Amino acid sequence: MGQVTTLPRGRDFTPADLAAMPDDGNRYELIDGALIVTPSPRLPHQSVVGELYVVLRAGCPDDLRVYLAPLDVTLSSDTVTQPDLLVTTAGQATGEVHVGVPVLAVEVLSPSTRHIDLGLKRSRYEVAGCRSYWVIDPDGPTLRAWELEDGAYREVASATGGDAVALRLPFPVRIVPSDLVR
Repeated sequence: MGQVTTLPRGRDFTPADLAAMPDDGNRYELIDGALIVTPSPRLPHQSVVGELYVVLRAGCPDDLRVYLAPLDVTLSSDTVTQPDLLVTTAGQATGEVHVGVPVLAVEVLSPSTRHIDLGLKRSRYEVAGCRSYWVIDPDGPTLRAWELEDGAYREVASATGGDAVALRLPFPVRIVPSDLVR
C-alpha cells in the first residue's frame, strides 16, 4: 500500500509549486510549506466519499454547495488542502476555483493518511476557522465530528456502525456510518 511522503525540504513550497505538480493520480497538498503526496484512494475510501456526497447533497440548502476532491482549498499562504468532501457557501464557489475557508471539511481515513487527517489537517482547519470538521474511518465504520467553538474544535458527535448521529452544521443531517460503506 502507498505511503504518504513529503519531499526533502530545502525551501518551503508555494501554491505556485503545487500548481506545477504532475497529473499522475497522486494527491498533492501543501501543509505549512511542506509538500504532502498521497496515493490515489482505495475502494472503501471512495465508497464512503460517494455515499456521503449523496447524503450531503440531498440535504444541502440552496445557499451552500457540496464538492468532492480533488478541489484545492487555500487555508493560508503555505497551506493548500484537498478535503475528500467539502461544503462551502455559494459565494465561495462562483468562479473557476474555491475561494476561502469551507464551512465543512470531511476527510475519510486511509492507512496512508490517518495521521495527517487526524493531526495536521484537523489543526489547520481549526486555525483557519473552518466551522465543522468530520473524519470518517471506513474500517469501523466510525464518524467523528468537531465544531469550532471560541476558536477551538470541540468534538460534538461520534458514531460507530449502525448508530445514527444527528449533526447540525453546516446544516441538519442524519448519518449512519454503516450506510456509507457499500
